[in-house]
Amino acid sequence: MKPPLTSVRIGSRGSQLALWQAEWVKAGLANRYPGLEIAIEIVKTTGDRILDSPLSAIGDKGLFTKELENALLDRRVDLAVHSLKDVPTVLPDGLVITAVTRREDVRDVFIAHPAKLYKKFSDIPSGGTIATGSLRRRCQIRHLRPDLQIVDLRGNLNTRFAKLKESDWDGMILARAGVVRLGFESAIAETLPIDAILPAVGQGALGIEIRSDRTDLARLLAPLASEPATRAVAAERAFLALLEGGCQVPIGAYARFEENRLIMDGLIGSLDGRRIVRGSTHGNPDEPEPLARGLAETLLRSGGREILDEIRAADAARQTTP
Repeated sequence: MKPPLTSVRIGSRGSQLALWQAEWVKAGLANRYPGLEIAIEIVKTTGDRILDSPLSAIGDKGLFTKELENALLDRRVDLAVHSLKDVPTVLPDGLVITAVTRREDVRDVFIAHPAKLYKKFSDIPSGGTIATGSLRRRCQIRHLRPDLQIVDLRGNLNTRFAKLKESDWDGMILARAGVVRLGFESAIAETLPIDAILPAVGQGALGIEIRSDRTDLARLLAPLASEPATRAVAAERAFLALLEGGCQVPIGAYARFEENRLIMDGLIGSLDGRRIVRGSTHGNPDEPEPLARGLAETLLRSGGREILDEIRAADAARQTTP
């Protein structure tokens, strides 16, 4: 098929996983439009530069997207490829997520230390240590296993595997999608069920962002979009937006289609994991936002509002402390 334009510049973070994702989009376009010239430009983000602090301590919105979005607005790149779970629910003026790709497995996985023969997360002995860089995972781990110690873990996948090997930790928790995409599937000890650890909003999906005036690019990218993933992620992102959540708040959500219904689970948790408010709903797949609104309101009434107020009050107090 003849492309509606002759060249495209893809903006991507420089990690191995981010480049895999950008190359996947590039391959999808190249297969459909053989005459299209496609280049990938690496853009380093705040989240990539600051690796010695927890995400919750260095900011909230756009840690892995802001610089890519600036590159879009400055017309240095034509499109940006994101892990959708990294994308804030409010985009800068003039930008839009034009395509959500087919979703990979949304679940988290337990990676055991290579010197330890654990087959399941439950095999970790009391007092053991698990690593994660996510408040959402930390909350749910503490709820499941308050007997475990949790350490913060940052960096790309290769870095995380190296840190695990060099440590005395018992294991770490990662997103299955990234582990599989980079060929580390054999290291997975256990894929954790949704009823144990609810994933992040948008986990397993890629979001392709463009300037809103690029209707030519929107048409070009339309074949890469997945309608089921688009609707499911729309529900999850609406849920997150209604709760005004970010990386400083333990919030999880998962929406999917079953028997022509859109089913959605949602969670709000305290930082210490002692309190978790969780619920589920289902409804018309053509109305993802109202479905999300109903679930968010239910969880807020069931104790979620108190949890969120406490987290934000504590965060405000930290920011005003000299």
